[in-house]
Amino acid sequence: MALLPILSYPDPRLRTIAKPVEQVDDEIKTLIKDMFETMYAAKGIGLAATQVDRHIQLIVMDLSDDGSQPRVFINPKVTPLVADKNTYEEGCLSVPEFYESVERPTKVTIEAMDEDGNTFNEEAEGMLAVCIQHEMDHLNGVIFVDYLSRLKQTRARDKVKKVIKQRARQGDVVPA
Repeated sequence: MALLPILSYPDPRLRTIAKPVEQVDDEIKTLIKDMFETMYAAKGIGLAATQVDRHIQLIVMDLSDDGSQPRVFINPKVTPLVADKNTYEEGCLSVPEFYESVERPTKVTIEAMDEDGNTFNEEAEGMLAVCIQHEMDHLNGVIFVDYLSRLKQTRARDKVKKVIKQRARQGDVVPA
């Protein structure tokens, strides 16, 4: 397994629309393992392939506190089930150390394939609904800061630059 560099906002590669996965083969399974390792090392709960400069429809996620519930979503489709929306504070591994409120539908249905290529459907609420919508945005070239005002987008960009400089000074791995 390998740690993958995570693209940082406003890198234009984050705007690339992901293509469907044609088949779940050994290459995809290795990417899944690498994405989990990268996500856990970065202390994240979700990671889209777009964020690691792989522009395919693949998301990994683990909402547990102890890393015990890894989830894989290949070629996901997300459909809101209700008109109700809630505001949630979101963060992003591509926008490190910046958090802001975003409004999203409270209940969605997810259709996707798992890491073995098996199709599944499920209804999601709460954190899973928020996280899958956030990661789906990445696959569509959208970043959560796109929902914010221009001023907040500028603050996010400035914060990312500052964090990257701090990490470089500390000898941490600098995102791509």
